[in-house]
Amino acid sequence: MAFVRIREAKEEDCGNILRLIRVKFAGQKTGSQRGSERRGWRGPELAEFEELADQVKISEEDLRADGFGENPFYYCLVAESLPSPGEPQGSCLVGYGLYYFIYSTWKGRSIYLEDIYVKPEYRGQGIGSKIIKKVAEVALDKGCSQFRLLVLDWNKRAMDLYKVLGAQDLTEAEGWHSFSFEGKVMKKLAEK
Repeated sequence: MAFVRIREAKEEDCGNILRLIRVKFAGQKTGSQRGSERRGWRGPELAEFEELADQVKISEEDLRADGFGENPFYYCLVAESLPSPGEPQGSCLVGYGLYYFIYSTWKGRSIYLEDIYVKPEYRGQGIGSKIIKKVAEVALDKGCSQFRLLVLDWNKRAMDLYKVLGAQDLTEAEGWHSFSFEGKVMKKLAEK
């Protein structure tokens, strides 16, 4: 088994990060698929994955420009699998955690973990926990009081992990709902 280390992403990782984003996004289930899962649905075929991956609008160039410029919009940690001595294959990225800094009017400096993803064949090895712990370390180093993330309602495994690690479910505790203004709606609001 290879050793996995968590490190800051480098600009040259952007292509692999985008591939992981597309794999992660492709694995997201639609409402009808979630219902089917409860009845034994095991996952879409490859073609369905590819159709969903088309919904990812960012490019490798966007990731480079937005994460590695003078004023980055995001930061990223990657989980890199390092081969054991004598193994023929080189290192590869098996997961990532993409985050950025936000400000809470109640608690001040904060980090928002936009995405955390570990390839299925590497799950259950503590990699997700290592990414989360590293984000907590970054948050503390930057004087943040908290870090936040969202999880889909069907992802019980992730919710259980976050709770075991000490996260508070704000949906249960405070009743928060998440909203988004996008594209045409933003333009209409801004009268553009």
